[in-house]
Amino acid sequence: MRYLHTMVRVRDVDESLDFYCNKFGLEEIRRTENEKGRFTLIFLAAPDDKGRAVAERAPELELTFNWDPETYTGGRNFGHLAYAVENIYETCQKLQDRGVIINRPPRDGNMAFIRSPDGISIELIQKGPALPPQEPWLSMPNTGSW
Repeated sequence: MRYLHTMVRVRDVDESLDFYCNKFGLEEIRRTENEKGRFTLIFLAAPDDKGRAVAERAPELELTFNWDPETYTGGRNFGHLAYAVENIYETCQKLQDRGVIINRPPRDGNMAFIRSPDGISIELIQKGPALPPQEPWLSMPNTGSW
């Protein structure tokens, strides 16, 4: 058995790709349009995984866009996505500079949470040991829920 991907439904492809690719840093690796089923599947991977063979890649993120309008609620019901990052502070600063709200700041130098435009909770985890706590993250309060 091998874990392949996590699927999340999105209501706006452009807004979602702006978030996941332009702001968060994932890369589109393939896309499928299904006219009969009236949906689009977009698979994203972390930059380090883009050129690897399928057997060597980490699980992918599948964005599903249903062509017929639907309202999606409870994005947090399934839990969250999680990504390891090289430097939690630099990653959070880059996201914040791009207009992403840091819902749970990395006060401990180890973990932070953000949300996608569709309310999907995303956990950022420091690769290796936690970084020493530092400002402004140490004093930053939570914003909203994650």
